[in-house]
Amino acid sequence: MKTSQRVLVTGGAGFIGSHLCERLLGDGFDVLCVDNYFTGTKDNIAHLFGNPRFEVMRHDVTFPLYVEVDEIYNLACPASPVHYQFDPVQTTKTSVHGAINMLGLAKRVRATIFQASTSEVYGDPKVHPQPESYWGNSNPIGLRACYDEGKRCAETLFFDYWRQHRLRIKVARIFNTYGPRMHPNDGRVVSNFIVQALRGENVTVYGKGTQTRSFCYVDDLVEAFIRLMRTGDDITGPMNLGNPGEFTILELAEKVIAKTNSRSAIVFKELPSDDPVQRQPDIGFARRALDWAPSVPLDQGLDRTIAYFDRLLAQRN
Repeated sequence: MKTSQRVLVTGGAGFIGSHLCERLLGDGFDVLCVDNYFTGTKDNIAHLFGNPRFEVMRHDVTFPLYVEVDEIYNLACPASPVHYQFDPVQTTKTSVHGAINMLGLAKRVRATIFQASTSEVYGDPKVHPQPESYWGNSNPIGLRACYDEGKRCAETLFFDYWRQHRLRIKVARIFNTYGPRMHPNDGRVVSNFIVQALRGENVTVYGKGTQTRSFCYVDDLVEAFIRLMRTGDDITGPMNLGNPGEFTILELAEKVIAKTNSRSAIVFKELPSDDPVQRQPDIGFARRALDWAPSVPLDQGLDRTIAYFDRLLAQRN
């Protein structure tokens, strides 16, 4: 490996992006972290500021970026319903214009470019678990469409650049991921439940809690990112990355309450529009191509995440 390789991470101050920056620095890369801090925060990367190989730039990827890099990880986009529905037009622009700008940069500097896509491209799936060959069942005009369809369009752009310009691309479809540095108010189920339980508030379950999700710890996901980026040009993706272990939302709520020794009660509210009933990745492709599978069990990952939020809430009180 060339230790002088310079890697750009857009959305690098976000939850997953900050862990990726940390890992890349540990592997000896120079890292340029780009973020507009809409959902990312300097707190996530403050511990990296003293590293001479780490550089931070405030920038919005909906505008062109002129830098010299060897690799690009494009993670920039709000990823929780609370955040991406706050300004849906900007969310779509971030996915689409951001992809165009980063692909243009990759073409100019001849960099390999990684796209953080999402399991949301499958919509509310009719196939279970979801393989990469499944085209999905999404609502193009619903409340979640700014994110779902924005990411689908970004995938289209990536593969058109690959076909038309022979750009080296890697596309990962990320399933539910959790861990330290999640935003406490992002509306995602793991952070929601932990914060509510630690505060002794009612734990809010939407619908009957029978809908399922598969939860991947962030360190496992980042390891898969690195391995996918190191594959040959014949492997472009899209590739499912996530933990195939499947749990109901109600099971997760009960587990979090028990782990936090909380007296919180579980309350049920109406299911949001277009909320998927089932979500579980088929990771056969990742197992074969990357020799990868998640190694952190949910109980262990929850313990680490609860400890993080416990410290965070203590600091704010």
